[in-house]
Amino acid sequence: MRNKRWLMWVMAMGLLLCSMVQAASVEEDWNDFLHYTAIGRFELAKGYGEQLVANQADPNVLLDLAEANQEGYRLLLRMNADSNELREVSGQVLTLIEQGRYIRRTDPKIIVLEIARLSTTIRGRIAAEERLKNSGEYAIPYMLAALADETRQNEFAYITEAIPKIGRPAIRPLTAALQTENVAVKTEIIRALGKIGYFEPLPYLKLVIEKETSDVLKTHAAKAIERIDANALKVSAAELFFKLGENYYNQVDSVAPAAEYSFANIWFWDTDKQSLIRHEINKGYFDELMAMRCCEWTLKADPSVGKSIGLWIAAFFRAESAGEPMPEYFGDGHADAGTYATTAGPEYLHQALERAIGDNDAYVALGVVEAMAVNAGEKSLLYQLGTEQPLAKALSFADRKVRYSAAIAFAEANPVTEFVGSDKIVENLAAAVLEEGAEEVGAELSAAYALRAVNAMYKLALVRNHIVDLSKALPALIQVTEKSSPEMRVLAAQVLAHLQSPEAQRAIAAMAMSEQNDNAVRISAFESLALSAKINANLLLTEQIDAIYGIVSSMEADADLRAAAAGAYGALNLPSEQVKRLILDQAKS
Repeated sequence: MRNKRWLMWVMAMGLLLCSMVQAASVEEDWNDFLHYTAIGRFELAKGYGEQLVANQADPNVLLDLAEANQEGYRLLLRMNADSNELREVSGQVLTLIEQGRYIRRTDPKIIVLEIARLSTTIRGRIAAEERLKNSGEYAIPYMLAALADETRQNEFAYITEAIPKIGRPAIRPLTAALQTENVAVKTEIIRALGKIGYFEPLPYLKLVIEKETSDVLKTHAAKAIERIDANALKVSAAELFFKLGENYYNQVDSVAPAAEYSFANIWFWDTDKQSLIRHEINKGYFDELMAMRCCEWTLKADPSVGKSIGLWIAAFFRAESAGEPMPEYFGDGHADAGTYATTAGPEYLHQALERAIGDNDAYVALGVVEAMAVNAGEKSLLYQLGTEQPLAKALSFADRKVRYSAAIAFAEANPVTEFVGSDKIVENLAAAVLEEGAEEVGAELSAAYALRAVNAMYKLALVRNHIVDLSKALPALIQVTEKSSPEMRVLAAQVLAHLQSPEAQRAIAAMAMSEQNDNAVRISAFESLALSAKINANLLLTEQIDAIYGIVSSMEADADLRAAAAGAYGALNLPSEQVKRLILDQAKS
């Protein structure tokens, strides 16, 4: 037994000695790094800095060294900002220091010890409050757990006094914890939120007044609101939640996450365990995710506040624009923003679009417009918000993709009512079929827009739409028959067939006669020419008619091509002399 204790003591001393040696080594490298940086010997300084990084210096030790030498720490910050030679290694050392700061703030053992120190001496309590304030939101779950622990009733007053001193960082976990079933703890949370202040707790406190059955909790919530802003008592919880959601969406400073980290925390309440759950997420879409949560709380408070749906959709699209995977709490199989937008009604989509246009947010605007193209008819597309028609405004949006998508959405809906800006529909469709701005949009997407635009034009042509004047796209369509892909040329000819224009019919004939096109394209062009002739009669030049006659009368032409040409020739309803010529040319004497 004695030997075993001796062995454990030797091992402990060995670990302590190793730790001390490592700390001494880190301190030497740190001091040398700062020394050579200060005297301008950057090549030597870089070596010591790289050694700190390569040896994976203890972040806690580095943090202690940085706090003990504030001037050196400021020098490090300056090198990271201004020095080309030391920027990278300075950044790496700063990252280690921040890791130490994070470890110190979030270490559960330290937090639990500091909570216990609150009920010791006055000096101990003051020191503990400062440490807990430094831990910020990370301290709240442990402090609330201590409050709920019936065996620690003697600590209750000290903990409740310390919670509001943590300040604004405590608000998000505290508001999430208002779902606790422990009335005593909930009461102290309400009091703390009132003392901390800020707008953010107001909707949660007002929800207590509106939904709680306990008069005691309602009274405390009312007092807390009066302490922050008495006017909020006159506003519904739903409206306050919506306002908070807009604050997040607009990235108001008062709701911003901690600046020193590249991530942020979103807090939830686990009903089964009666405890807080923290989800660490990318800061790139923190505001949007919080805006979505506020909208969800809006609907929980009052399902009739539909404007929160529009904000939720806009926030979801903007969260996706960050290019990061959605957070784990979304769960497997969670639909994307487009799915929810397509399911939503036009009223909510127009709210989201109006917000996106006002913010000049192309990603959100494009997502919403594409959803409208799927599920909205003309009346829906021309939905008015006040005096504005958001989708009509989208036809003039700065981003080309939004303009193209809006034009296609209108065309697909077959508008029958003229509106301010309706002339922009064909203007954008024509630009899309010519793939204008391909370098801006991207070659693949540009080609996809061109195909969608010409298909939309074809649908308008079939129904002989009178609002979208396709004749204004005539030059663009003719250009497509000459230069674009075979599929685009075929579709363009089909649109041209419905236009009462000599240029349109002659362009189709030229496409049909061009030997540079393969037979499938030429046959389709002859079919479009036949349709054009049936609708608009003969508008061809004599030499074009003669060229078609040459194919019809040729014994060497492809049989299918010859048959298609014959169909077009007959549809032209030419004078009898030309038909007689065809008959006599084949006659045997």
